[in-house]
Amino acid sequence: MSFDAIVIGSGFGGAVTACRLAEAGYRVLILERGRRWDRTSYPRAPNDPWTWNDAHPERENGWLDLRCFPHMTVAQGAAVGGGSLIYANISCEAPPGIFAAGWPAEVTYAELKPHYDRVASFMNVQKVPPSQWTSRTKLMKEAAEATGHGDRFRPLELAVSFDPEWSYELDDPHEAGRSKRFVNAQGVEQGTCVHLGNCDIGCDVDARNTLDMNYIPRAEKKGAEVRPLHLVTNILPVEGGYDVFFDELKGGARVPGRERARIVIVSAGSLGSTELLLRCREVTGSLPAISPRLGHDWSSNGDFLTPALHIGRPLSPTRGPTISSAIDFLDRSQGGESFWIEDGGFPDLLLDYGRRCADDPANGLRARLLIDSLRTLLRGPDSFHGVMPWFAQAVDAANGQLRLKQVGGRHSLDLAWDVAQSRRAVDEVVKMHLRLAAATGGIPMVPPAWFFAHDLITPHPLGGCNMGGDPARGVVDHRGEVFGYRNLYVADGAIIPEALGVNPSRTIGALAERIASLIVAEGR
Repeated sequence: MSFDAIVIGSGFGGAVTACRLAEAGYRVLILERGRRWDRTSYPRAPNDPWTWNDAHPERENGWLDLRCFPHMTVAQGAAVGGGSLIYANISCEAPPGIFAAGWPAEVTYAELKPHYDRVASFMNVQKVPPSQWTSRTKLMKEAAEATGHGDRFRPLELAVSFDPEWSYELDDPHEAGRSKRFVNAQGVEQGTCVHLGNCDIGCDVDARNTLDMNYIPRAEKKGAEVRPLHLVTNILPVEGGYDVFFDELKGGARVPGRERARIVIVSAGSLGSTELLLRCREVTGSLPAISPRLGHDWSSNGDFLTPALHIGRPLSPTRGPTISSAIDFLDRSQGGESFWIEDGGFPDLLLDYGRRCADDPANGLRARLLIDSLRTLLRGPDSFHGVMPWFAQAVDAANGQLRLKQVGGRHSLDLAWDVAQSRRAVDEVVKMHLRLAAATGGIPMVPPAWFFAHDLITPHPLGGCNMGGDPARGVVDHRGEVFGYRNLYVADGAIIPEALGVNPSRTIGALAERIASLIVAEGR
């Protein structure tokens, strides 16, 4: 066989497992559907490659894959580095109590703790220096204290590199030349953060410690091969391993190919991994014995955003790290629900995009509802001044089901999600957003998309290939191995069996670290 292991996807599951197996001497191939981006190619202009077209990725294979389902829209990255290129840098552990039920007995907080620490160290996570707190961070602390929850406020660890000498008081502080270049522990050149606010669309000075800055280059130095623009279509068991079939997205066409390895690790994300395995079970028939639990217990991780207008405050959502702090209600002290509140942000580019959308009659109902909620902020030269995007994650019902449906001769992924069972958690988040905004003189604007259509959007999809004790309760075991298929693994957010109520990247990375260590220890 050409490779010992083929890893499908390069996000927090794929990059970590590929790196650790390559370090252990395995011949590793990473097949990534997205492009390899850098600060010279990030999309910026309206006609740049912003979006990924699931129906025709050979034509449109841009930065962001946005999937719209009934009552739920899911945002995913399409890139070497996966979701790390579009997320807001937060690196945190899940609450220890989350592992008390619903997980295999072998997966506990104590078991994951060394792997949590390894991810944090390898990605060089750090908090925003107190001297560099943004206006939003300060507002979060003020809001927590004003509502009697000052002890629940906490700065968060970010996968970002900071210069302790940088300050908002400098002349032209956000000028790219203020960023200091350095070489990180993996031998990759980066820069320090100058609070440009472009975290979710690619850092112009390389301050974000994304997976293409650490785990992936480390894997490549140890011999791993990365192939961008390779979309996997099927996995077929063969003697001693698996054939992996793919389409190379090249010149506006799909060029079929195949590679073979004794180990396959599926790390295409909650939607991507689940969809691939559903196709293998139900369309190609190559993996017919996968558990009937495949696609079940999907979660949005309870993401919710409530913008508020704080008139007269020197508040900017477009400067500084996108998220920097949280107010922790994970103890279920608020209406019995578990959630935390974060400060949100967005890049300046959203302003121009929003203005165009606000007057575009071609937008559907969902888009118009969202735009209408922000319409008053999209006028004038200083739109967004004084805006605070109150953000949150919560433990939702995790009752979604991903499945394939046939439309026009093509099988596409569909999500059945009963919003009613998660409504109480979202309503508690909204209630707290209103309290925090009011306590700091803000005018909150709960998105009409929630009030009128009960629509949500999440960048943190979880589940679909859940861990379980046996095939009746899960798709993979505690090691991430698919029940019934030796040496076929899933290592990404798809294996998390419930909402975490916090940003999931470090938990996904820790699970991947554990899976890789078990593969090596067992001599697979």
